[in-house]
Amino acid sequence: MMAVVYEFVWRMLHALLHLQRTILSWFRISIWNWNWRLWRRAVAAVLVPAVFGFQNHPHNNKKLVPGGGKKSCGRVRWKSDGKSLEKLPLHVGLLIAEEEPRYTDIANLVVWCMAVGISYVSVYDNQGIFRRNNSRLMDEILKQQQELLGLDSLKYSVEFLNKSNEKPEQQVLSCQATVKVLSPDDGKPSIVKAAQKFCQLVEHQQQRSTDLDVNMLDSLLRGTKGMPDPDLVMKFGTVDSTLGFLPWHIRLAEIISLPSHINIKYEDFFSALKCYAGCEQRLGK
Repeated sequence: MMAVVYEFVWRMLHALLHLQRTILSWFRISIWNWNWRLWRRAVAAVLVPAVFGFQNHPHNNKKLVPGGGKKSCGRVRWKSDGKSLEKLPLHVGLLIAEEEPRYTDIANLVVWCMAVGISYVSVYDNQGIFRRNNSRLMDEILKQQQELLGLDSLKYSVEFLNKSNEKPEQQVLSCQATVKVLSPDDGKPSIVKAAQKFCQLVEHQQQRSTDLDVNMLDSLLRGTKGMPDPDLVMKFGTVDSTLGFLPWHIRLAEIISLPSHINIKYEDFFSALKCYAGCEQRLGK
């Protein structure tokens, strides 16, 4: 009899123990869940206002500026840079003394010349690459004109001179900048042609042989170019030579050498203009 009682009591204690463990487990889980919800609310109360406050902070409320913004600032700067110089060349010659000329970089130089207020630009290489690919260079200049000047490109129209008749080959609105592509044929051979023309004038008794002087030869040569003589020649490359670039016309020009035209920056271009503006030209005196 006692054995049955002991077994019953043992089973009751065992059941109570399981019940106690179940209640304790449920209680712990409930407290953990409650604490976790409370913790999440506390974190959210701290972090969410901070995040939205950071996003709305005046220092972080800046709008993205498209690339055109920088270009617009560049256009304003180019205008002011041109006006800031004590003197600005009327005609700039771009002498490319490198084997592989890049059309985009040359076009950038031409457009920069236009933007700062230079009226005449001539492009020269001693291999005649630009002369043979004249239309390609013109297209690239017009493309970079639109790219760099944007809507202002209408104000900076460009005129291209043709070798044969010196008339505009392509014109955009009224001409404010004139661009001419030159080759070695425009150098010494042009002097020979001018001499031949003078001889013909003498032969037809329109001139006397004693009339030949610097001014006469200058007028003959100037008539074949349709442009004033270069005031500044920017030579790109390591070759210490003008490579036949208008030998008569640049006799009084300032020549500034730059390492390369490839990937040239506007700052380098403007530094050359500042160097020209600061030099004292004695004009052969």
